[in-house]
Formats: sequence, structure tokens, C-alpha cells
Amino acid sequence: MTSTLSEQIQQFYDASSGLWEQVWGEHMHHGYYGADGKTQKERRQAQIDLIEELLKWAGITKAEKILDVGCGIGGSSLYLAEKFGAEATGITLSPVQANRAKERSRVAQISANFQVADALNMPFEDNSFDLVWSLESGEHMPDKQKFLAECYRVLKPGGTFIMATWCHRPTDQVPLTIDDRKRLAEIYRVYCLPYVISLPEYTAIAQEIGLQDIQTADWSTAVAPFWNVVIDSAFTPGAIFGLLTSGWTTIQAALSLGSMQQGYKRGLIKFGLLCGKKV
Repeated sequence: MTSTLSEQIQQFYDASSGLWEQVWGEHMHHGYYGADGKTQKERRQAQIDLIEELLKWAGITKAEKILDVGCGIGGSSLYLAEKFGAEATGITLSPVQANRAKERSRVAQISANFQVADALNMPFEDNSFDLVWSLESGEHMPDKQKFLAECYRVLKPGGTFIMATWCHRPTDQVPLTIDDRKRLAEIYRVYCLPYVISLPEYTAIAQEIGLQDIQTADWSTAVAPFWNVVIDSAFTPGAIFGLLTSGWTTIQAALSLGSMQQGYKRGLIKFGLLCGKKV
């Protein structure tokens, strides 16, 4: 990962994670609102439901050693560790996130390890984890091929890789337009993303690196309502005060929430799922 991008991502999450936790809680990812996106539910429950629906979709009923790639403040890591009685490890580029995740682990008395590490060069032995979990971190990776290859490398034979990530729409029928590219560029700028790719492109990479039993799905409709909820809650007095004290990059991200909302409405942004096994 280039140092400039790494630093941008680190600084973005160092600055914004405390505010996110204060306003939205420990899960720094979308929520699940039913396959049709119409089920009304409390935001945090929707985020937990996304984790449970992903596990169900991938057929995961047990795990012993879990790696959470892009762990945030440990939301998924601690949830999965407690659910399965597993040993969980989380990595992030943000020291602020890693320290907060460690603190949350101690308070919850859930055994988990958190560290600052680059997902493109992970400090783990080959064949170390039976579940490698990446929930909304792939979009930050400047080399998607290397990212999936690293996840595959540390996965044990028989283990499962699950990824949910921001994508753009497939382009096999209609290429991205100039307007599409402009809208994506704005999202890249405010959320520190190098670029995103389509789900079919991820599938091709997964096949190339050797994943087996590959499944993919587009859950855009199921998660898109999350941005309406985030926008509504971002402009409460407490959230506004937090924004004003958290710095310009966080303010820009908040002001650009509508870009993601509109991206889903236009069918430009997709919430892509991929899972596969190592044999």
C-alpha cells in the first residue's frame, strides 16, 4: 500500500472513529433491511443482522481462529469471537482504532487480538485462520489482486473467506460514463478510496488465486436504506458538535453522505458479496 494512501486512511479513521462510535456505535458498516430493503428496524440491530445474514449466506456455523481484515474498533471481531467462542484477530491501519478495539475487548472480557497492520502484507503465517472476514475494507485496497491473494495465503485449507465490499456496477454491457466516473471520484476523494471495481471483476480475481466454491451476491437493495438512517442521525446537535471538533476530513465525509445515497439510487454503487474456500 502506498505510504500516502496508507497515511490518508489512517488519519481519516484516527479522526472519525471516535465520533462514529459516539453517534452510531461499534459497528462501522452497513445494516441489513431485508432482501427488499423495506424491513423497518433499529440501526444497530440492522448492522448485527448484516453479520448474521452474511454468516448464514456463507454457511458458517462454527469457527476457531478468525481474522477480521479492516476491523475498525472491533465490532465484528468481538461479535464473532463471542458467538463462536473463537480466537479473533483484527487488523487496521489506524492506531486509534486498534487501541479502542483492545479497550473494548478488555471491558467485554472477550479474548481478541488487535494490531496495526497492512492488509497487503499481513504479519501472519500461511494457513493461519479458518475464517478470514473482510467487511467493507476491500474498497480501500489499492491492489485488489494482492489483497485477495493475502487473504487466501493466511486462510487454512478448508477455511472460508467472506468479503463484503463497495463496488461499482458491472460494465460488461454498459461502460462507466463520464458522469459515473465523476461521481465515483468524489466518493473516492472523501472516503480515501483508490478505486472500486465490479463484483464480476472480484470473481475473476478469486478464481485466479485459487478460491473454490465461489459464491457472489449483490445486496445493494438490502443495505441501501442504511444511508438514509445515517444522514438523519448525522445532523443532530450532538453529531454536529462532534463533527466540528473532529476535523475537516470527517466533515467532508459527513457532507458527502448523499453521494453514497445517490450512488445506490442510480445503480452506480453496489454492495458486493463474495465467499469461497481454500482446498
